[in-house]
Amino acid sequence: MALPPSDTPLYNHPLPDIEDWLRTQGCQQDEADLHRWHVKKTTWEADLWLEVDSLTVRYIGAAEDGRDIQRSFKYSLSRKDLDEVRRSVGLASQGNPRITK
Repeated sequence: MALPPSDTPLYNHPLPDIEDWLRTQGCQQDEADLHRWHVKKTTWEADLWLEVDSLTVRYIGAAEDGRDIQRSFKYSLSRKDLDEVRRSVGLASQGNPRITK
């Protein structure tokens, strides 16, 4: 299944396409709680929830003091926007994900 262009808002993506995209990003769906996802990379990990009106991400241990940081992103954002957010907080495939205030 081909995804819409990367600058298309997420609300214009069918749910199965969003789920497939999450899988391509290395995310694993929770078998008991299907709207919950987890991704673990070499230097960071996060939990994601597909909520009714937003995608919520909890970056585990990402704060400078080791606490979790949680952010919500409206479905009006595109995959491209989310990729830019991920890179801006250091969650690209390289680097330390620690987020400072």
